[in-house]
Amino acid sequence: PQARAERGDEPGLFHTAFLLPSRAALAGWLRHAAALGVALEGASDHGVSDALYLSDPEGNGIEVYADRPRAGWPRPGAGERIGMGTSRLDLPALLAEAPRAAPPPGVRIGHVHLRGGDIPATAAFYEGLGLEETHARPRARFLASGGYHHHLAVNGWHSAGQRPEGLLGLDHVALA
Repeated sequence: PQARAERGDEPGLFHTAFLLPSRAALAGWLRHAAALGVALEGASDHGVSDALYLSDPEGNGIEVYADRPRAGWPRPGAGERIGMGTSRLDLPALLAEAPRAAPPPGVRIGHVHLRGGDIPATAAFYEGLGLEETHARPRARFLASGGYHHHLAVNGWHSAGQRPEGLLGLDHVALA
């Protein structure tokens, strides 16, 4: 009751990402979302995955994505373990792959992406918990285990400083 809504420039949740089992399942989800009139805020080809972005009614960021086969992931740049990028996703091509039936089961949370203030310190904290940095960008770090592209990401693109107390938002994330 005493908590206030966070502003978009404060540390907190950037988005929760729901991993679908295949590109065809992502295409089916897109067809379903379009039929319901769901407004997308973005669609990206990250080289390692294809992703759709939207927000829930409370403004929480959501990513719905499907990984690409590891053999086709981009080559990493200097100092990176995994190469990733961001380019426009071809939505008509994705929709052409949509099955006529509902997407199959198998959706799970694939990663959590945080807004942070001190990106190196946050990355070091999660490295101390056993994650490895897989990719770095200016003001962003991507971390994972087992050779995955990222289970956790943190960026400072629109945030700075430490998160104020008394905000609505993310309470905790469990690593299993």
